[in-house]
Amino acid sequence: MVFGDIGTSPLYTLKTVLDLTGGKPAPATILGALSLIVWTLIIITSVKYVAFAMRIDNDGEGGILALMSLLGVKRHRPAIVAVGLLGAALIYGDGAITPAISVLSALEGLEIAAPGLQPYVLPAAVAILVALFAVQRQGAARIGRAFGPVMALWFLTIAALGLWGIAQHPSVLAALDPRFGLAYLRSGGLAGFLVLGGVFLCVTGAEALYADMGHFGARPIRLAWWALVFPSLLLNYAGQAALVLEGAPIADNIFYRLCPPPLLMPLILLATVATIIASQSIITGAFSMTRQAIQLGWMPRLHITQTSEQGYGQIYVGAVNWLLMVMTLGLTIGFGKSDNLAAAYGIAVSATMLMTSALLFIAMREIWRWSWPAAGAVAGAFAVVDAGFLAANLTKIAEGGYVPILLAALVYGVMLTWHLGAAAVSARVQDIAMPISQFMARLAEGHIPRVPGTAVFLTRTSRDAPPVMVWHVKHNRALHERIFVLTVTTESVPWIADSSRLQVEEIAPRFWRARARYGFMERPDIPALLARAAREGCHLDLADVTYYVGHETIVARGGESGLPRWIEAPFAAMQRNAAHVSDYFRLPSDAVVEIGREISI
Repeated sequence: MVFGDIGTSPLYTLKTVLDLTGGKPAPATILGALSLIVWTLIIITSVKYVAFAMRIDNDGEGGILALMSLLGVKRHRPAIVAVGLLGAALIYGDGAITPAISVLSALEGLEIAAPGLQPYVLPAAVAILVALFAVQRQGAARIGRAFGPVMALWFLTIAALGLWGIAQHPSVLAALDPRFGLAYLRSGGLAGFLVLGGVFLCVTGAEALYADMGHFGARPIRLAWWALVFPSLLLNYAGQAALVLEGAPIADNIFYRLCPPPLLMPLILLATVATIIASQSIITGAFSMTRQAIQLGWMPRLHITQTSEQGYGQIYVGAVNWLLMVMTLGLTIGFGKSDNLAAAYGIAVSATMLMTSALLFIAMREIWRWSWPAAGAVAGAFAVVDAGFLAANLTKIAEGGYVPILLAALVYGVMLTWHLGAAAVSARVQDIAMPISQFMARLAEGHIPRVPGTAVFLTRTSRDAPPVMVWHVKHNRALHERIFVLTVTTESVPWIADSSRLQVEEIAPRFWRARARYGFMERPDIPALLARAAREGCHLDLADVTYYVGHETIVARGGESGLPRWIEAPFAAMQRNAAHVSDYFRLPSDAVVEIGREISI
């Protein structure tokens, strides 16, 4: 799963690079292109991510959102949060393109094996992608057991093919010398610079190494990278370049030229399965990142289905799945060939990598306590490389690069609008909250009867009487004997120690106020919290519990103090369509009472 994206890049990277060089490439051009690919893999993947980024984790979790939470949320730094969110939004753009370009490039081998099948490549790719997204609801746990062996076979296969190609023209290994790449950049002028946009395709899956660190751990990822993945990639790219040096045509897929004709169809099948695995990892990553964003308060609640009890990461988010499917199919049909899609690929990932470099600089200063010159030299070198690739990719905007940028802008707009709206709602609720002492006095003055059972009020307020409880008493003129007021907060760390999960205080007889803390990788379970509170001394009647939640209708506040209409209106729409709070907190549906209220923001 970790290496699916970067592992299938040899299917299209070298061909794209050589196409950008124009005409029949000279030996110096071929060696220069290969040298650039090799050293891009070394600098970005091996050094930046494997050697540096994976040493910085948020309680074991990696990825740009985890890094943003570690550096920005705890210290309330809006600029760092903005950088992290934009990087996360850009990854969704990559997520739409990866399945399209991967599956298309795998099936294009049919044009070599059986030219008559060429008209069926695009329909077959569409069918495979539709099936891939359709089965997401079933979960990837069962299929996932085969991912490791299949990808191991894939890397061993591409390594063997690469060795065969190198044997045809061993002098290709001279490209390991970085001077070949630098010489090509110096002599190539603007054309040489534009080639960097194609070279970058070899590391489009590097960010996944960091993001998946929490699932597998840094040590296994490093071991797999150095022992199998990196050598296999180098051998295959060198083998392809060797064939081109020998005179192989570059009009079709160079990767499949490495394969002996009798084995071509099995290789196409293996490549197709490998690209499906690469696509699956991207989709799963989008689900996981969406859950993190929801937990951190940057996206509206979406319905999340846990597809396997064995793995927390085995989830399904329907809205994200179908949005990605529509985007991916649109890109597949609209662009038609992997060559055309390559123009749209890379912008989102290169921009995300540049933002990761900026966050790494801050982490080096604040976590590792490096000096300004040391942190600036290392992170600055990464940023220069990332900026160069981003600049080269930006030239492809008119050729399709606008697609991931538009999708990222949409996602970023959703996250920003939701966060601003939720903050406004929280502030408004605090403004109209009633102090507990005043609420209790009103109960006594009004002779409000207390009825049997336990009432649980979920609230954003951390000190006053929850508005839901005040309105409940106002309209029903009664209150349960036992009151449990609960505020759930999500911290900027992935996991909270069980000993620190729940804090309970009895503020009046049979009236408890509690605060539950969860990490952004955890899902709240309120009934389980109640059972724990009862074990720890709260005399709750667990056999008779009613949960009270507010159903908020957002209306414009008006005046200078309210949110602008262009924020309030989309936020209100998202609020209406967000997943039900009872599903999010795992509340039993037959024990929930909703109290409607208007909130003007």
